[in-house]
Amino acid sequence: MMRMPRFQYFAPRALDEAAKILADWGADAAVVAGGTDLFPNMKRRQQTPRRVIGLRGIESLHARAIHDGAANGARGGISLGAMTSLTRLERDQAVRALWPALSNAAALISTPPLRNMGTLGGNLCIDTRCNYWSQNFEWRKAIDFCLKKDGDTCWVAPGSERCWAVASSDTAPVLCAIGAEVSLVSAAGERRIAASELFHDDGIRFLAKRPDEILAAIHLPARDERTRAVYKKLRRRGSFDFPVLGVAARARLSAGGVVEEARIVLTGVGSRPHEARAAGESLVGKSLADADVVRAAAQLAAQLAKPLDNTDFQLGWRKEMARKLVADALLDLARGSC
Repeated sequence: MMRMPRFQYFAPRALDEAAKILADWGADAAVVAGGTDLFPNMKRRQQTPRRVIGLRGIESLHARAIHDGAANGARGGISLGAMTSLTRLERDQAVRALWPALSNAAALISTPPLRNMGTLGGNLCIDTRCNYWSQNFEWRKAIDFCLKKDGDTCWVAPGSERCWAVASSDTAPVLCAIGAEVSLVSAAGERRIAASELFHDDGIRFLAKRPDEILAAIHLPARDERTRAVYKKLRRRGSFDFPVLGVAARARLSAGGVVEEARIVLTGVGSRPHEARAAGESLVGKSLADADVVRAAAQLAAQLAKPLDNTDFQLGWRKEMARKLVADALLDLARGSC
């Protein structure tokens, strides 16, 4: 049986109190939301904080605010506290009406019991995964550990100086695609950044969040009736599994169905969600009903998928599936079935 290491637990009732505790203890402390990622990591000795700061009792982190709509009949944006559970996110009718792709992504995460515990903020900050890292302590010790902790070699790419563990959040690519923002709070104050700026392309230092900062809120932008978004997920089983590949796509279409703006974001192919910028730009001024346009954009997006031996399935098949999932996502946008 894997047991938790000893640690001191704090249960602050206010965000500023939590931020001060984190500032006081620094790298010796970690914050916990639902615990579905941190606690298993602690059991496997992948993370060993001596102080854990629980966020469950901070009321502001459970809040939801709906903002006024913009002009031309747009739906207003929504701000969600980082402690919003994945189940609540999946079932929230206001979120589903605004950005159904985000609700659908939440519904694809893990299993119902874990979605009841897991949170939106926790899923955004979830640890990167790898065949050589996501193992128990004894297994990792037997291969002489890896670059991510206690070792000096990335077993995925032994000649590399960086870690190639992959991003595993389902909500992150959707939030990046729709242009969401996040609020980060520390004892020094608060800052608000684009969700896409929250991540680094490094399996170890995968978050741009400073060690003294707490992810406090996620801000979903307003949406007009001509903007659509969708999320597609590839995994071995129909539930529970992390994404081997995730594709989030958003497009704004003219009255005639011509693409005015598009964004495609892939996850599971690198240590952060990657925007396929060239693929999105290739769609502007064209129709998603044109199979050649969709095929060309999917090919451009798939260039970001450079599979390594760090997750599931054969490498060549994963590369091919990147093209297929992007094409499927764009066809859903064309049909409006999202």
